[in-house]
Amino acid sequence: MNIPNKFVSPLDDEIIEKLESLVKNSEKSRVRQRAKAIILSSKLISIDQIAIICDVGRDAISSWINNWGKLGFDGLADKERPGGPSKLTKSEKELLFDLARKTPRSVISMMNTLFEQTGKRFSESSIKRLLKSVGLRWKRIRKTTKKKPNADEFKKAKDEIDELKKQHKNKELELWFFDEVGFDLEPTVPYAWQAKGETIEIPSSKSLRLNVLGFLTLNNQFESFTFKYSVDTDIVIAVFDKFAENITKKRVIILDNASMHTSAKFLSKIDEWEAKGLVIKWLPAYSPKLNIIEILWKFIKYNWLPFSAYASFKQLVIEVEEILSQIGEQYRIQFAN
Repeated sequence: MNIPNKFVSPLDDEIIEKLESLVKNSEKSRVRQRAKAIILSSKLISIDQIAIICDVGRDAISSWINNWGKLGFDGLADKERPGGPSKLTKSEKELLFDLARKTPRSVISMMNTLFEQTGKRFSESSIKRLLKSVGLRWKRIRKTTKKKPNADEFKKAKDEIDELKKQHKNKELELWFFDEVGFDLEPTVPYAWQAKGETIEIPSSKSLRLNVLGFLTLNNQFESFTFKYSVDTDIVIAVFDKFAENITKKRVIILDNASMHTSAKFLSKIDEWEAKGLVIKWLPAYSPKLNIIEILWKFIKYNWLPFSAYASFKQLVIEVEEILSQIGEQYRIQFAN
């Protein structure tokens, strides 16, 4: 069942300016988040895309859009909750917050420990409401690298990329982001709307792997190369050689420091590429957030790839290549400047 999209009515410059001010300056995180969602919706970003960007459910985004249509700026604030004051003291709330950090997935465990230490009983719904009152929310746990980037190196790289983005916007150069991704018949299982009592099932099996090497810009220019066999340094070099052909304006490529991108063979080509106008910039270790093409891969796997793609490896290749061919046209992402 397809669920129709909806968007806020077009916004004038003054309203957008006020919303952007809330995004930057509001003391309440929920107001900042909702204001950002309204701006994105005014740019015709879909509810599904906004949900991923804001890291909340689709229903929440839909409700925010409805509230904006009815109440305008007043719809950005949390509704006042009826009822008396919380039964927990300040120190007991701190205890609950600490319990949530220790057992973030188990409300039952929090309820039991809270009773043991305070003698106070709370229902599951009351615990959830109290958790929200201290700034916590239930959301998907993100996978991340085992190690964190060096803070100074990360900031330096981010500042440099921000400056390159400005130069790209001013057409002084072309800024591209490069990465590899693989697709096989073990699907990345997404959320989906399902009828009560029914469950959507996606076939899963071992298969060959379709490897994609892609270059992406902030305005959704995209070039890709697909391979049905393993990718090594020689293939990456061949792809960069092809990408370095017929350059009319300086191209800066942002990529991670995977071994294929830092091998002696790859490094030996740097001078040759720079002579053609292709400049390589490596990200610091453990910094995938700085590579916007990672967002593209997530959209393909979680949002754009249909369930029918997993019927066979042949069908998977057809569906992936169809999406790749339409990036920038049918499939677009609104990136922050």
